[in-house]
Amino acid sequence: MTQANAAIGDVVRSWRKHRGFSQLDLAVGADISQKHLSFIESGRSAPSRDMVLQLAEHLDVPLRDRNTMLIAAGFAPVFRDRPLTDPALARALATVERLLKAHEPYPALTVDRQWTLVRANDAVPPLLAAVDPALMKPPVNVLKVSLHPRGLAPLIVNHAEWRAHLLERLRRQIRITGDRKLDALLRELTDYSAGPVPSKRQPSSAAADDVAVPLKLRTHGGVLSFLSTVTVFGTAVEITLSELSLEAFYPADPETAAALQRLR
Repeated sequence: MTQANAAIGDVVRSWRKHRGFSQLDLAVGADISQKHLSFIESGRSAPSRDMVLQLAEHLDVPLRDRNTMLIAAGFAPVFRDRPLTDPALARALATVERLLKAHEPYPALTVDRQWTLVRANDAVPPLLAAVDPALMKPPVNVLKVSLHPRGLAPLIVNHAEWRAHLLERLRRQIRITGDRKLDALLRELTDYSAGPVPSKRQPSSAAADDVAVPLKLRTHGGVLSFLSTVTVFGTAVEITLSELSLEAFYPADPETAAALQRLR
């Protein structure tokens, strides 16, 4: 057994268990024999480069971690990890800019894997006017801005509900990626106080609550209610691009739609 065989065997077994697959599940899904998979995981067989990528695809391993799998197996990484300033990403970022602009007067923003703000349209800054300037110093972490007591937390009418929603999204992301930095972020966010309780409970919007968790934000123009959607690049083969997500907020009621039109 070579060191490389043992290393990739450990990585494959770790991801399989992380995903909750049995050896048989993974073997059937990846179209290989269970015996071959057992040999790979035990280090008795060296997988080819294509086999590593095949297993990673079935396990839905993020591109960044697929490179780690390839290195463990003794192969060169195949997925590029360029900074956002790289000219190769210019067209993709231009697409993001067009999407953000087209979404106005409704707020929309783009974040990276660590929830760092990458871009935001002109409808976002007015909603962040009450946030402590210290939280808005780059790099801006969107989850910290949302849940920090000096951030949006005191203005979110359904704070407990929205906080639970965001933390569960983060936990799911950690389950998928195994990212230790995100785990540290989760611990920090859960340490935040829940913030002050509103003096008067706002009535729930049943129509919105029945289909999705809304974000209800108190502003000078009244309580604005939003439903959010998340968009990602579905065919990205570049690490930075694969880790970008665009979150768009739509008015959950006619009053919010009218208020946003007035703000525009």
